[in-house]
Amino acid sequence: MVAALFGCWFRVGGARPGVSGPVMPVGPITTRSAMASEGREGEHPSVTLFRQYLRIRTVQPKPDYGAAVAFLEERARQLGLGCQKVEVAPGHVVTILTWPGTNPRLSSILLNSHTDVVPVFKEHWSHDPFEAFKDAEGYIYARGAQDMKCVSIQYLEAVRRLKAEGHHFPRTIHMTFVPDEEVGGHQGMELFVQRPEFQALRAGFALDEGLANPTDAFTVFYSERSPWWVRVSSTGKPGHSSCFIEDTAAEKLHKVVSSILAFREKERQRLQSNPHLKAGAVTSVNLTKLEGGVAYNVVPATMSASFDFRVAPDVDLKAFEEQLQGWCRAAGEGVTFEFAQKWTESRMTSIDDSDPWWAAFSGVCKDMNLTLEPEIFPAATDSRYLRVVGVPALGFSPMNRTPVLLHDHDERLHEAVFLRGIDIYTRLLPALASVPALPSDG
Repeated sequence: MVAALFGCWFRVGGARPGVSGPVMPVGPITTRSAMASEGREGEHPSVTLFRQYLRIRTVQPKPDYGAAVAFLEERARQLGLGCQKVEVAPGHVVTILTWPGTNPRLSSILLNSHTDVVPVFKEHWSHDPFEAFKDAEGYIYARGAQDMKCVSIQYLEAVRRLKAEGHHFPRTIHMTFVPDEEVGGHQGMELFVQRPEFQALRAGFALDEGLANPTDAFTVFYSERSPWWVRVSSTGKPGHSSCFIEDTAAEKLHKVVSSILAFREKERQRLQSNPHLKAGAVTSVNLTKLEGGVAYNVVPATMSASFDFRVAPDVDLKAFEEQLQGWCRAAGEGVTFEFAQKWTESRMTSIDDSDPWWAAFSGVCKDMNLTLEPEIFPAATDSRYLRVVGVPALGFSPMNRTPVLLHDHDERLHEAVFLRGIDIYTRLLPALASVPALPSDG
């Protein structure tokens, strides 16, 4: 089905696995963020807006994208921003909010976030995950509180503040709100970057999602590991399970599983023995599925094992695939593998001080006394699709002193951390949108 383009231009006259437990909010908070103005029971209006967005049930596998798009359209109307909707697949709409710059010859700044969230097990939550309950300490409990509806609203509220103060910048700022990221982005950003509407944005630099950091530092991601989902299949002699049958599928598969798990242990030891390495710098693998057999007393003729590899960006992918082939050959005849997913376009965004985008980003953080920890993202985000089409992207969610709770029960974020994130983007956007003309601007 050919994707449809909808126009809705408005003008108004002048969001570490395993880390848990309470972490106190950051400080200091600026007076502007800490001060509550009109809102529910004295609540800061940005927090009220955040909670409204969290209540929209964009949960996989049946997200209410229509409600999210309507919410964003209303934000565009209120802020006097251009609003464009691009249906990249049936029912999958990318919403683009645009603040035009003063120099259209310059490439734009792209602020990306995804609208969908992962499923929940409601019985394991202290509060309804779509109520956006705020406790007496200021923690907001909701699916998407960290991943990544917080960042979406922080973008919007930073733009609101800058526009209200009368600012104008040379570079256009686009905010893209994309579907499908939590299930791979195959009906979201992967399709969007191939479309003329994306090319028309002329994105020169992008910000996307990162992770919380339980320490005083802020994590910023400049690359990602490559997801390889591999299914290994083996065939062997079947028969009655009372016999010692030779050359069975299970024996062959066991050899491959043992080889892969030995590799896993080697990488785990490499990570644990080097305090300077982060999870994204090594290759991880987990056995996620075993299949085979029809009855207790029948030796199966075929069996399979599925693995989730996350390959570090410095790995020679051709050599790594040859290693997979070698493990299968060593197990015996009739052992093969196939890819359910194979990402081969690992790209890195420059974090060299000579890079103008990094200099602008890190310079603001330095001015704000924010400690940055550059890392390789251990999983996958939509940033990989941006980088592969030549748009440098940094993954950054301004949440320090915060446990990493994305995809977890009781996902939550303290309102003070959320509000400080708006302060941070309010400083970042002027710097990025004012980067002088570059050769890449054309």
